[in-house]
Amino acid sequence: MLLIVGLGNPGAQYARHRHNVGFMAADAIHRRHDFGPWRRRFHGRFAEGELAGVKTLLLKPETFMNDSGRAVGAAAQFYKLEPADIVVIHDEVDLMPGKIRVKTGGGSAGHNGLRSVTGHIGNDYRRLRIGVGHPGAKELVSIHVLHDFAKSDAKWLDPLLDAIAEQAPLLAEGKDSAFANRVHLAQAADKKPAKDKSVSRISDAIDDAPPHDRTTATTAKEKAATAPIRGPLARGLRKLFGGKE
Repeated sequence: MLLIVGLGNPGAQYARHRHNVGFMAADAIHRRHDFGPWRRRFHGRFAEGELAGVKTLLLKPETFMNDSGRAVGAAAQFYKLEPADIVVIHDEVDLMPGKIRVKTGGGSAGHNGLRSVTGHIGNDYRRLRIGVGHPGAKELVSIHVLHDFAKSDAKWLDPLLDAIAEQAPLLAEGKDSAFANRVHLAQAADKKPAKDKSVSRISDAIDDAPPHDRTTATTAKEKAATAPIRGPLARGLRKLFGGKE
């Protein structure tokens, strides 16, 4: 049996906080693998399912972050779980945004949720650390984690949560290293080479031109292939339409 715990704070006002990325990951696993409905149990939201043929429990403590261990301890005691049977997913400011690490044991590094969990079940549980980046100064960490992810973070956050959910069965099999490698590979595959921005803007402008302007736009295409290069706009047009520099 495996218990996966996502750490966070309950309530809609906290839902998109960086501190709640553990909740987000638990929700992604729940959706991907058709777990049963969330129920109130063990001082939190609790659901049952299966990963790789292993009975798996999902738990989102509702005791608030600083008292997360009370919920984890209650579930562990009821099911007589060892720390090695528990994976805790949490935010990590000492990792770059989008990076993950899986480890067993270790310190809390100032994370109050981990400190609480350790106080209830000991130190030898497994941790899935999700990087949310560091604000640059220790005194800004609380503000950083207790604020929403930026809109631009969705570019890496959504694919990362999808990859974590997709590869979660490896956690049930105890293949933590393979899990981390697969998630990193999925992220790398998702990244595409950036387009030349000047070319992209020009192409979009031409494609979006109203019908009565497209003759002019087409003429611009034709001229771009032979016009002298006299600036970044001309170079972008030349590159887009196949002219020689």
